[in-house]
Amino acid sequence: MRRSRKPASACSGCEDAVTTRPFAAVLVANRGEIACRIVRTARARGMRTIAVYSEADRDALHVRLADEAHPIGPAPAAESYLVAERILAAARASGADCIHPGYGFLSERPDFAEACAAAGLVFVGPPALAIRAMGLKDAAKRLVEGAGVPVVPGYHGDRQEPDFLRERAGEIGYPVLIKAVAGGGGKGMRRVDAPADFAAALESARREAQGAFGDPRVLVEKYVLAPRHVEIQVFADRHGNAVSLFERDCSLQRRHQKVIEEAPAPGMPPEMRARMGRAATDAAKAVGYVGAGTVEFIADGRDGLRPDRFYFMEMNTRLQVEHPVTEAITGLDLVDLQFRVASGEPLPFGEGDLAIDGHAVEARLYAEDPANGFLPSTGRLWAFRPPSGDGVRVDTGVREGDAVTPFYDPMIAKVIAHGATRDEALDRLSAALGDTLVAGPRTNTAFLRALCDAPGFRAGAFDTGFIERTFGPAPKPDRDAGALAAAVLRLTGLDAGPSDASPWAAGDAFQLGDARTQIVPVTVDGVREAVRLSWDAEGRPAVDGLAAPAGVTLVAAPDGVFALAGGGQTHVALFDPFDVDLEHLDGGDVVKAPMHGKVVALFAGPGDRVAKGQRLAIVEAMKMEHQLLAPADGTVGAVLVEAGAQVAEGAKLITLVTEAADA
Repeated sequence: MRRSRKPASACSGCEDAVTTRPFAAVLVANRGEIACRIVRTARARGMRTIAVYSEADRDALHVRLADEAHPIGPAPAAESYLVAERILAAARASGADCIHPGYGFLSERPDFAEACAAAGLVFVGPPALAIRAMGLKDAAKRLVEGAGVPVVPGYHGDRQEPDFLRERAGEIGYPVLIKAVAGGGGKGMRRVDAPADFAAALESARREAQGAFGDPRVLVEKYVLAPRHVEIQVFADRHGNAVSLFERDCSLQRRHQKVIEEAPAPGMPPEMRARMGRAATDAAKAVGYVGAGTVEFIADGRDGLRPDRFYFMEMNTRLQVEHPVTEAITGLDLVDLQFRVASGEPLPFGEGDLAIDGHAVEARLYAEDPANGFLPSTGRLWAFRPPSGDGVRVDTGVREGDAVTPFYDPMIAKVIAHGATRDEALDRLSAALGDTLVAGPRTNTAFLRALCDAPGFRAGAFDTGFIERTFGPAPKPDRDAGALAAAVLRLTGLDAGPSDASPWAAGDAFQLGDARTQIVPVTVDGVREAVRLSWDAEGRPAVDGLAAPAGVTLVAAPDGVFALAGGGQTHVALFDPFDVDLEHLDGGDVVKAPMHGKVVALFAGPGDRVAKGQRLAIVEAMKMEHQLLAPADGTVGAVLVEAGAQVAEGAKLITLVTEAADA
């Protein structure tokens, strides 16, 4: 990064009017990897660090890293991390002089920023007025449009009647995008391609927005074809300085959730970079912004990136999940800059003092099951061995032995790679993902690596629909016979070969005459299989004639063995003949919860006739809604839960007597 040839500019007379307040202690009002990230930077600044934790996070990594920690309530975020009074009470009890909110939770709540000020605490973030101005997408679009920033055509008004919004959608022209007025992260967002789908999409978007942000209001805007999601990292201080720290491309998305982010954006013309940077800083200045923020744009990528085809979407008034890629190409510590600006210091550089150094890519490693519709996956991390190496950084909030719970975002880690070129950065990220080992919850590791290596992505020919167009249903977990052999042999303890003791006492299917064999009943990812084990004359074990191969990592757990290969995992356990679901023997179908979560809606009752694919219920887990559909035509037998109930993974929700069962 090039450094300044002269001091950063400041508005005349402003520096004397701003009081600088060094911080001695910070309370981190968050959890997970971002809390760990903030604690480490604060400690490097010589600050005392204070963590808060829910009952589910009592032994979490961020709690262990901090100098002290305070409990703030039960596991659900609504009863702990989102309760401002408990956060403030912990700050007062610990003697903190500032609060860093991280991202999510209370980070974009203007009332919390105001409550911090009222309590004599510095909020390490923008002023409440700026959060409020940019916190509602409709008002923000009107505000920046007045500052000359281009916005996507659509309806950004106050009226929320369903019929009125459907009429506006028709006038805008399909496809349209329904977006929650509050919040971000893809919550409360639905693409609608036809008028017949509008009502259901609106209902779902509103319900998700209410659950995530406490505000069901939405806006409707034109869906830009071949969209590229490009955002600008901005930073502003209390002395009148506002700078752009270049762009990030976040176009690799699935269901409006970012998957891989990079900086700078591939194919970005210098003129467009400059114009977007000016638009972003103009938007920040329009609301008197202070601190780190991200101005998000949607660009029409049909003919490549062009300076006349980008539109303001929203401003995130906080640090972003993907901020490490900006740190990698600028050499800056954005959390350190947040503390500097919040304490009253001016930015130590001007916009012209920065240059892009190489390329950086970040992948979000999630506990989710690509082979099962990317449903969140919970459970204990029986193994977690993150990668390392030149140009590789891993931000995480978990350790081996921790549990991924249904209460919070399922992110396990962020894997970041930096290189001199985009290809080098992607090569390093791909290799790092290949070296990542996770056993327990299913993860998207193999999927992320496939994305890194996808020819279209490598060539820069992608937009926000790339994943849906390029990747079909994920393959089922690897059931390679070799991996199964390795797991079964370890599981049954038969890999030691023949014993020197009496053959009559052997537990390895010893027999006279022909080759020694044994049939072992196991379950492979929950499905019963019979495996034939055999031993050759030298006592080497094999499964159906295939020896256990190299390249498979075995991880033992109380309920079996995980065989890990190629970023996927296969769970093998001995079959228990007494572990039978007797309730399933009547031939009926049972709709079960696909993960731990909350039943937010039921759409059928006992005696109702339903068709295959009909929506029966919605379960919310890890901030996302998941629809449960009828597996076949039939009649609802019983509804075993009520709306609002918390359910465990595999819990029976609805019984269905199918037509095949009736016959």
